[in-house]
Amino acid sequence: MDLRTPDPESSGWMSESDLELIRRRMPILYVEAIPVRVDDAGIVEHIGMLLRANSDGMITRTFVSGRVHYGETVRGALMRHLEKDLGAMAFPQVPLNLSPFTVAEFSPLPMTELYDARQHAVALEYIVPVSGECAPRHDALEVTWVTPDEAKDPDLLEELEGGRGKILRTALGFLGAW
Repeated sequence: MDLRTPDPESSGWMSESDLELIRRRMPILYVEAIPVRVDDAGIVEHIGMLLRANSDGMITRTFVSGRVHYGETVRGALMRHLEKDLGAMAFPQVPLNLSPFTVAEFSPLPMTELYDARQHAVALEYIVPVSGECAPRHDALEVTWVTPDEAKDPDLLEELEGGRGKILRTALGFLGAW
């Protein structure tokens, strides 16, 4: 693996084969963001989820998510993925304090409720208010907005890929909406 000539457009300055090798050998750090719309009092009115086609061609719901690249700050990774998934006009309000509301551990093995067939990953989970227009980019088909009450629907929670329904339940509890 040659890290002397980093290409910022590549997958974290690694070739896909290098990334695949590392994914099989060690946990990878991710950030995930649940976009929300808040009223003037700061109360969450809507929760955003991305609609995507997974590798099996199934339509699933998920959150803004992605790896933290080598040499990148957590804030930088969070902003990069928010812009990539929601568009440049989403206007995310990333908190000054970057303490996540929870930490999620994904595994290809049956050791947690959260599953990722590709790797063992650790994700810092954030709730991020957005005030602008969300126009999904990259591989997202659309952003779906639901109320906190609608987010409790068992069918919707089941549609979240990799067991992320558990993360959404935790987020709703953190917001006082569960």
